[in-house]
Amino acid sequence: MALRVRPSTEADIAAIARIYTHHVLHGLASFEEIAPDAAELARRRQDVLRHGLPYLSADADGEVVGYCYAAPYRARSAYRFTIEDSVYIDAGHAGRGIGRALLSRLIALCEQGPWRQMIAVIGDSENRASIALHKAEGFQMIGTHAAVGFKFGRWVDSVLMQRELGQGAQTPPQA
Repeated sequence: MALRVRPSTEADIAAIARIYTHHVLHGLASFEEIAPDAAELARRRQDVLRHGLPYLSADADGEVVGYCYAAPYRARSAYRFTIEDSVYIDAGHAGRGIGRALLSRLIALCEQGPWRQMIAVIGDSENRASIALHKAEGFQMIGTHAAVGFKFGRWVDSVLMQRELGQGAQTPPQA
């Protein structure tokens, strides 16, 4: 498999929608219960790009097999140097290093910007693959919100992990 991580394009939206729909309908990585359509995902992608943040796709032999992006962590101005990552892999391609390739590239790109902290909000404390991926990329466990989501007839935790970007909190950010 020849894997290539690159900036996403509008042409990737159908594949992104297919991948995300699977996670919404069958997994706990997203707390959405109704999968948004391709038009909504295209709008969300544009919002990420408007903030100057990366939105990446991974393709293997020309097929989009995963995607990731960074988004503002919270809307209030004091959070402007903190971002949140999201990584989604096609169910048929899990465990092949795609998530690691995507997240590693995302972190490198974000370190070139003004951001100083990256937060991972991981659905389900049993999501060992995502927790391990983030740990391998330098994230530290910072806590668990117990039973904050209710999906598939059960309460679900939300795991929080964090890593510094660039200088982190060592110096004031450059606006």
